[in-house]
Amino acid sequence: MPISVVMPALEMAQDTGKLVSWRKQDGEKVTKGEILLEVETDKAVVEVEALADGILAGIKAAPGDVIPVGQTIAWILASGESVPTDKSSNRSAGSAVQKSGVISPEAAQSRQDAPAATNRVRISPKARRLAQERGIDIALLRGSGADGEILVSDVLAAESSATPANAAPSQSPKVAASAKVSPATPTLSSVARLMAERTTQSWVTVPHFFVVRDVDASELNSVREKLLRSQGDSRQTRISHTDLLISAVARSLEKHPQLNASWTGQTIKHHGEINIGIAMAVQDGVVTGVVRNANKLQFAEIARQRSELADRARSGRLKPADISDATFTISNLGMYHVDSFTAIIVPPQAAILAVGAIAERVVAVEGKPAVRPIISMTLSCDHRVVDGARAAEFMETLATIIRSPA
Repeated sequence: MPISVVMPALEMAQDTGKLVSWRKQDGEKVTKGEILLEVETDKAVVEVEALADGILAGIKAAPGDVIPVGQTIAWILASGESVPTDKSSNRSAGSAVQKSGVISPEAAQSRQDAPAATNRVRISPKARRLAQERGIDIALLRGSGADGEILVSDVLAAESSATPANAAPSQSPKVAASAKVSPATPTLSSVARLMAERTTQSWVTVPHFFVVRDVDASELNSVREKLLRSQGDSRQTRISHTDLLISAVARSLEKHPQLNASWTGQTIKHHGEINIGIAMAVQDGVVTGVVRNANKLQFAEIARQRSELADRARSGRLKPADISDATFTISNLGMYHVDSFTAIIVPPQAAILAVGAIAERVVAVEGKPAVRPIISMTLSCDHRVVDGARAAEFMETLATIIRSPA
């Protein structure tokens, strides 16, 4: 029977996805496991594989469309099969598009008869929601994204204008002009634009607070040196400080599940798995790869997964599973000789750990000055999920593990 191709859910709290491109054309043969399309989420542009062998047919979405998760956008047919024409299915798809706020049911129906809708406003889902919350008329905005798409930053810029963007038509014509933002030059890449939009929304909507700890990393260094010696000249991935920190954070989260949680909008959701997101720099931004069930992995396995994620991120070959379901994120800038910094939370996660370089400092040891390698860490927390005492307890556990990582 025909197999539907739907907009996949690639991360927590995802309502929609943006179709970037089709790798296969209508009527072209596809093989299970090969790349079928590219989808843009809040974190990255992800390649989506075909779920079966067959012929791609009945494509109902074009590049640039923002589509609700679960909506059918094409079919994979076996020999002799035809695209389903169930009218109830069409009506369901139309109502789903209406819910997303992208186009009306009438436009969705006309889409099946015409190449494309021509009278819609291009706006990201988060920007649309923010505009509705702030009472801003999106018809008066000019987007700075690709092809004029309205982003969260455009909505915030309109809100900060002297006069609201949705002022009555009888007022001065300068009102509408003040709410418009000229397209950015040069145009940002998808990854850079997503990072800008995501961090802006997080900083504006999430009540951040920060907890800082400086920890003696002597034993952390010692354990890493022993592990590297045990690896010898093997082809195993060399274990890094980041790998040891992933393990330490995962073990700390086992003892403090309050930080392995998410704000859902009304309640707190505690996660059964501990999946550590690793912020990784790519050519035009930052993406977050996910080491799953990190609390159950040995150092060598963490290193292998982290290395493979970094390779796929740099080559633009991230898979949906590579970026989905992170429950806590680590951002390590130690390799850039940064002493310390604060990081912006990745919603809907409750916290992110910013890690600086391990540097020798003069500290008091048993009342006398001594030189020790010190690592500085800053924990950013969502105050809706975590309070200061719980954050401090987590950092104490983490510091204890770093002082005795083995």
